[in-house]
Amino acid sequence: MNNNLSIKTAALSNTDYDSWLKLWQRYLAFYETSLPASTTESTWHNLLDNNAPIYGFGAWQDDTLVGITHVVLHPNTWNTTECCYLEDLYVSEAVRGQGVGRALIEQVYEFANEQNCNRVYWTTQEGNTTARKLYDVIATQTDMVQYRKNL
Repeated sequence: MNNNLSIKTAALSNTDYDSWLKLWQRYLAFYETSLPASTTESTWHNLLDNNAPIYGFGAWQDDTLVGITHVVLHPNTWNTTECCYLEDLYVSEAVRGQGVGRALIEQVYEFANEQNCNRVYWTTQEGNTTARKLYDVIATQTDMVQYRKNL
């Protein structure tokens, strides 16, 4: 568990579902997208399934869930240990700029280190300038460009 002032971070648990769902829906709205309820339910199930390489962490301030992050561990061809992909990160608008995002990423770093991962990486939208100010401080931007074909 990571402590940053009054911010506490830890793995999500069954009792966090309702609070997680609210933040998850806000996260999807931020990216102007929606998912079928079945995908959201599957995501939640995978976050808690010890047999799935997907993990969820939350940040609490005064016992209120104010941020979430999801990571995926996977093998890679450039190393003998797994990578940690930080797939989702969302902080409630009311507490942005108070260290919640940093605390969540530091929790991910700690988790990835415990799992013997060789790196943590993520992507964000180019125009997500608020988040990128934090990312520029706690990680190194690469020169890689992402391409995608949805199937």
